[in-house]
Parts: sequence; structure tokens; C-alpha cells
Amino acid sequence: MPELSPQISQSQPVIRQLDDSAINRIAAGEVVERPASAVKELLENAIDAGAKRVRIDVADGGKTLIRVTDDGCGMTAADLPLALSRHATSKIDGSDLLNIHTFGFRGEALPSLGAVGRLSITSRAAGYDAAVIEVNGSVMSTVKPAAASFGTRVELRDIFYATPARLKFMRSDRAEMQAITDVVKRLAMAEPYVAFTLNDVSGGGEGKVKFRAEAETGDMFSALHGRLAQVLGREFADNALAIDAEREDVRLTGYAALPTYSRGSAVAQFFFVNDRPVRDKLLIGALRGAYSDFLSRDRHPAVALFVNCAPTLVDVNVHPAKSEVRFRDPGLVRGLIVSALKHALAEAGHRASSTVADAALGAMRPEFSQPRVYQMDRPTLGAINANYHAQEPGFAEMAQSYSARVENNEALGDVPHAEALPLGAARAQVHENYIVAQTETGMVIVDQHAAHERLVYERLKKQMAENGVRAQALLIPEIVNMSDGDCALLLEAAGDLAALGLSLEPFGGGAIAVRETPAILGEVNAEGMLRDIVDELTEGGTTSTVNDKLEAVLSRVACHGSIRSGRRMRAEEMNALLREMEATPHSGQCNHGRPTYIELKLSDIERLFGRT
Repeated sequence: MPELSPQISQSQPVIRQLDDSAINRIAAGEVVERPASAVKELLENAIDAGAKRVRIDVADGGKTLIRVTDDGCGMTAADLPLALSRHATSKIDGSDLLNIHTFGFRGEALPSLGAVGRLSITSRAAGYDAAVIEVNGSVMSTVKPAAASFGTRVELRDIFYATPARLKFMRSDRAEMQAITDVVKRLAMAEPYVAFTLNDVSGGGEGKVKFRAEAETGDMFSALHGRLAQVLGREFADNALAIDAEREDVRLTGYAALPTYSRGSAVAQFFFVNDRPVRDKLLIGALRGAYSDFLSRDRHPAVALFVNCAPTLVDVNVHPAKSEVRFRDPGLVRGLIVSALKHALAEAGHRASSTVADAALGAMRPEFSQPRVYQMDRPTLGAINANYHAQEPGFAEMAQSYSARVENNEALGDVPHAEALPLGAARAQVHENYIVAQTETGMVIVDQHAAHERLVYERLKKQMAENGVRAQALLIPEIVNMSDGDCALLLEAAGDLAALGLSLEPFGGGAIAVRETPAILGEVNAEGMLRDIVDELTEGGTTSTVNDKLEAVLSRVACHGSIRSGRRMRAEEMNALLREMEATPHSGQCNHGRPTYIELKLSDIERLFGRT
């Protein structure tokens, strides 16, 4: 016989009303998960108050102190007790919960913080004197006069002291500080015109600055570009493409990095909906679909994307922490993200990220065991000849045999003005795999197999798009048994799948009949493919499984049909390959996301040899 819980009476249970203190602590468990959650709520309040400068002071990972100071509109003495009441807010009137234009709107943050820690609020509004109020474990003090400048200072000490069980689930000070830093950085990206400063004041004093971002100026794109450079680093800003697309009152802006600037995990993916940082499966799936043709599965793109639409088109009230949203038309948003990113990547042409060249230079830079000897600026030809004549007899005659430049000749391919083109003129082939080309500003090294593989792949994709996908009729249709819900999902997407050569029909009793499959795939495990498609439809609302398989086959065909490593190429072949790369989108990376070429500037090469 199962043992009865000691907390449940064996007699008739009695329904009772919990007191306000218990209600606040329960609600705080949803809103305040850790110190980073408290920082997020306080920062959002500061931004909603119109602050232009926000300072965050944190001690011991936020466990002993969180202090947020802003220069926003502030509150009056009469407002302070009301601000600590549950469901009291100045941001909405309650008549329309879909038309929300602010970060906060529930009126839960401050009373929740006061329920689990020692909270004090000092504030001053224009035309009023400053005032302070304190609350410890939901016990509120009276409002007192205070000395403060315009704005608000919220100080939270000893978080979770009123709920000590939660303290056992806290991580180390370092981990909690990192979580707080991530929250501040996300909101800093969303508000480039606001200055943020995060200080670690553990041990007292002014502390150590952990993050600082000064307010940006200029138009939206320049301000966002500058802020992303501060938050994500100059490398991301230098290798990111501006995104600006709109469809049916939904606008997508932001920056997306080139495929060759990818990461080993999804740590550099940031999404914002109406400037609110979110983690949404729909957006992540759309991003994965947009880059699926350019990156292998173990690489992840880096992006900062902003979806802006009317508040009535998105529901932000579906998660206690407001980290998830629900779109009225998710297919529209997904299609906009995929098409906008693919268009931007296509416009980038053969461009590869600058980090590729930086890595190459780092690999080639020698280690000096002795003090480095720097040369003078490059001497003129007259000075060189004079030096030759001043040296031993017989050496001067060798002056014309050496040059700082490889001259054009028929063997190397004399292409007029080719050096002015982006990938320059072919000068040599080394190890029967790498083409060395000279440009006006430096040199380019091309992996001939990887480059030609991409060119063939793009050509095959274009042919498939123009001529369609040939379907192969099965002699005996394959019957796949699935649940009624899965069958409904597949049949709803049957039209899109038919365009890719996969023909489905209902077979009754929760079964699907597969009549045709894409011919290029050869023998197909129909059941495995359908279950993969169902998983994708369930997760993202759309399917790209069949298209991904088709493109994977085309990629393999392109790999086998491209110029092999070890083949010697004539000068005209090398130059033709360079010209086709310049004219083909996405040729900066191979089918697996690796770079197809490296560009080295002459100034960087000279620096390798100490010519600075």
C-alpha cells in the first residue's frame, strides 16, 4: 500500500487562502530564478523609465548585493508603496494585454524581490523630493525622505534569505557573475543608445568594471554596429552582414556573420522581438535553415537579429520570464528570416571572413629567440643599384636577375588588368592543390578542390531549381504507419513535399502511402525520412528535410565532379577558376563551411618579415 504524504491530512482536505507573504514567495520563484533574473527585471524597469545611463553594482555574484542606478523619470514618495504592491504597474492599464510596448507589464518584479531579499528603493522624480522605502521578506517600512539625484536606485541585499532552500541551488560566484554579465550584454545590444556599466564590488569600494558600453550615436544601423562591436567584439562587426528586410508589416534587421566566421556552439546567437531578448525555437530553427547549405552540423552561425512587428502580432505573455514569444503567423516570420539571410549571404558573393587571414598570419608568424631587427623602408631601385656597385666585383651584374615582383609571361598567364580584380591574377600552383594569385594589395591563396567543389555545387543547385526535381515512382508504394497527428502534419505539408519529388497519399487507419521519391536520392528509407520530417514539422512548423537530403546528394556529386587535389592546372584554367569564383555567390566557403581562399595584404606580409 503506498505511503501517504505527511503533508496531506487523511480527513477531508480544507481549502484555505494563503497569506500575502506566501503568495509573494511562490510568485518570486517564477520571476526570480537566480541573481541574473533580478538584474534583468531591474534593468528592464530602468529602460522603461527612459534611462540613458544605467550602472549595475554586484557583489559575490549577486548573492549579497545587487544595486541598479539609473537616470530615468523616477518615482514620487506616494508611488513607492504602490510600486511594491503586486500587479501594480504604470506601463499598461489592463484593457489590452496584446498591445504591449514596454519590457515589463505584470507588476511582479519589485514585490517578488522584496519577498525573497532585503530591498530598498530610493527615487526622485522631477519636481519632487527624493524618498526611500525598504522591504524585508515582504515586510514594508514607511516612506522616508532621502538625498538623491533624479532617477532611481534599487538595492537588493541577501537574495533568497527569506527562502533559504533556494540558496542551495545557487552556483558559484563566478558562474552567477557570468550569467549577470550575459543578461547585461543582451539588453545592451537591444538598447544601443543607452550607456551600461557593470561593476563587481565584492570586497567593497568602487570595484572592478566587468562590462562597459558607452551610448552610441547616429542612425539605427551604425549605432547597432558600434554596440555589437563593443559587446561581441570587433571581429564579429567586421565580418557581419547588415540585414534589413520587411514582409507584411514584419521587419527583420540586425547583423549576421559570414559562414566562415562560425562558432563551435550556439553561444553567439542573439534574437530580439520588439527589442526584447528571447530564446525561441522558431527563430533558432529558421536560422539553422538559412545556414544549412553553408555550414556543417558541428558549426553554428553568429547573429544578432531583431524582429519588429505590431505588438498585436506577437504574444509576449506566454512565459513567466518573458523569454519566449508566440507569433500569430509563425510561417511568415520563419520565411522572412530564411529568405533575408540567404539573400544577404548571396550578395556577399565570394567574400570570406577576415579571421581566416588572421589565423593564417598567426600560423606563419615566426618565434624570435633574439631581439628583432627591423629594416628601413624599402629603398628605391637607384639605391639598390648603387649598393650593388659598391660591393665586390661581379655582384652588380646580378642586379637585373632579381626582382621584388614576378613579371607576367605566357607561362603564368598574361591577363590584362587581372590584378585589379578581387582575386587577382594567377601566378603559380604549389603542391598541385593551391593556386597563388597576386592582387594590387597583396596575394590570394586558393584551395582549388574546395573552390571548384562549391562552384559545381552552385551550378547543380541552379539546374535543379530551373528544371525541378525528378520523381521516381515506386513499383509498390511503401506504407508507413504513424499516429493520426503525425499523418495530419504530413498531409498538410504534402504540397510542398511533392514539389521536392516526394509524393504522399493517405492510406487510412493512420497510415501514409509513399508513391514517389526524389530520383536523385536513389533507394530511400521512406519511414525514416517521414519520421524526420514529422520531427521537424513538430519543432519548427515547416520542413526542409527532403531539401536538405537533395542538397547533400548534390554536394557529394559536386565533390566527386570537381577538380581533384594533385592535378596540375594550366594558367588559363587557374585564372578561369578565379573569375568564376568572383561571379558565384557563396564561393568564399566550400560545401562544409571551410574557407576556399585566404587573402593576405602586402602590409601584413611585410610585417612578417619585420618591414614596418
